[in-house]
Amino acid sequence: MLTTGSPAPDVVLEDTDGLTVRLSDYRGSHAVLIYFMRSTSCPVCNRHVQDLIRRRDEFAADDVRVFVAVPEERQEAAAWKAKRQVPFPVLIGRRGTPHEMIGLSRKVFGSLQQSGDILIDSQGIIRHAHGATMPTSGYDKKGIIAAVRGLRAHA
Repeated sequence: MLTTGSPAPDVVLEDTDGLTVRLSDYRGSHAVLIYFMRSTSCPVCNRHVQDLIRRRDEFAADDVRVFVAVPEERQEAAAWKAKRQVPFPVLIGRRGTPHEMIGLSRKVFGSLQQSGDILIDSQGIIRHAHGATMPTSGYDKKGIIAAVRGLRAHA
């Protein structure tokens, strides 16, 4: 898992349209918040996405770009995005899952996707990193809000 205060790795993902998304492309211009869903069928994770949607104007006002990362394949992720009317880009892995790329998967009787969130400032520094095995604690709303406020203080 990534740690707060460290430089973000240059993770390369794809969105549901097949476009390449590089975290480094946002350096110097926008902060990036990525919520990693355990799966698109997880009801708790879907409630967390709904909270992100409700807060989208707050994030936009603070120049934070929001992404949702899912472990599913492109077609399934695109169908979920359309059905749920998710206004954010939905990211999938190019090789493996987005979760594996940042250390949000555990080996427990096979592989278990974890959920979590990261906030990267416009300079490419991780300002918030959180992960959890249980979806109920995989979305750190208070931590995200505090980290976004911290971005304002550094601006």
